[in-house]
Amino acid sequence: MSATLRLAQHHHEIVRRHLFPGDGKEAIALLLCGRREGEDRQILTVREVAVVPYDECSVRTPDRVVWSTDILDRLMAKIWKLGMSIVKIHSHPDKYDRFSSTDDESDSALSTSFDGLFMEGRLHGSAIMLPDGFISGRELTGGVIGRDFASVMVAGDNIHLYRHRSSENFEEDDLRNQQAFGAGTVALLRSLRVAVIGNSGTGSIVIEQLGRLGVGEFVLVDPDIIEAKNLNRILNANSEDAKRKTPKVLVAKRMLDSLGRGQRVLPLQINLDSVEAVHRVAECDVIFGCVDTAEGRNLANRIGAYYVIPYIDVGVRLIADGQGGVESVAGAVNYYKPGGSTLLERGAITSEQVRAEEMRRTDPARFREMRRQRYIQGIEEDRPAVISVNAFFAALAVNEFLARIHGFRNVENSEFATLRGDLCEFALHREPEEGSRGHLLKEVGMGDCDPLIGRPSLSGPQ
Repeated sequence: MSATLRLAQHHHEIVRRHLFPGDGKEAIALLLCGRREGEDRQILTVREVAVVPYDECSVRTPDRVVWSTDILDRLMAKIWKLGMSIVKIHSHPDKYDRFSSTDDESDSALSTSFDGLFMEGRLHGSAIMLPDGFISGRELTGGVIGRDFASVMVAGDNIHLYRHRSSENFEEDDLRNQQAFGAGTVALLRSLRVAVIGNSGTGSIVIEQLGRLGVGEFVLVDPDIIEAKNLNRILNANSEDAKRKTPKVLVAKRMLDSLGRGQRVLPLQINLDSVEAVHRVAECDVIFGCVDTAEGRNLANRIGAYYVIPYIDVGVRLIADGQGGVESVAGAVNYYKPGGSTLLERGAITSEQVRAEEMRRTDPARFREMRRQRYIQGIEEDRPAVISVNAFFAALAVNEFLARIHGFRNVENSEFATLRGDLCEFALHREPEEGSRGHLLKEVGMGDCDPLIGRPSLSGPQ
């Protein structure tokens, strides 16, 4: 499979402003990228944008730009130190959505130059941007022009997935003109690989919806097995699964396989805090977090930043009054765009919770004593009747995803960083992004590194 390119919204905005200054002439910038070099996916993740000054271009016309490579000399020390890849991107003000013969000549020379500078055969690329922000690109590797990028994703308040018009596996060339919630949704979802972390109460319902909507590939992460006490809230699980201690990920896979739609499913019966899980999730296009631990939610948030992946987090909380009733039946869906405010900044989790849960590795006995997660806080209840509550908030999470890829709301998606619901009051309210940037801003696009996602526990050979 050919490579994909991912940009956070703020990087896309920098590029677009520079490439289209309003004079109708081509301009150029360099995308400095991290990478995820998977077995079946090569991903370039934008870390930084270096604009080529207009006065360092000897030619700028509506259909041509000639630029000085002096900027590469200024950037080379950083590129070498951080092991980054480079994607050259230039504008086509005339809206021509293909590489021109002039582009071919330029890219051929640039690929040869890159191959001389980076002897290990590092993957680089070249891309074009149209006035509406559409991007397509291709690989530059081994001194030659390679394959077209499989896709370019811009992860922001809206999720834009740009496919090259000659891309395989699409019946029609331009997804932008296909009907939302019709052929457009079906074709787009079929092209996506989605990670679902946590396959229990809310996770099993999210998987059911995404599977029937037609998502093409799944990575399922959950270390746990089916038990009799949770049969009342995990879809597609049965008493035989409880007797056989069937892994939750295999129950979900069985359901997806039964749909007969040829969907690829990778079930991982492991914790997210492992190299394999992080790598496999990093190769997905979207992450759904359906776990009730602060550490797991924080890890998913970090993967989203390092690999430029939108992250949708769903949580449910019931609080008992101690007299047989409940004080609160509530939940929230948080949407994280890479570089934006994180779950920590929003108060959905705290650093103290994360540190306490990290005791699992160093002092499991103390961890179990300190923290026992339960659906209903304030009582001992192993079999809570919460499937209807889980289904409500799981549906909100999936609809949040559809709103991000289709933009069907009458209000801007930036107003929906968090969607909270209280079923006692039967009220839903939205909260906008808290601040323009989150604490993981500098980590956006770092890709594979040591330690992995900045976690000392994930350091060493990858």
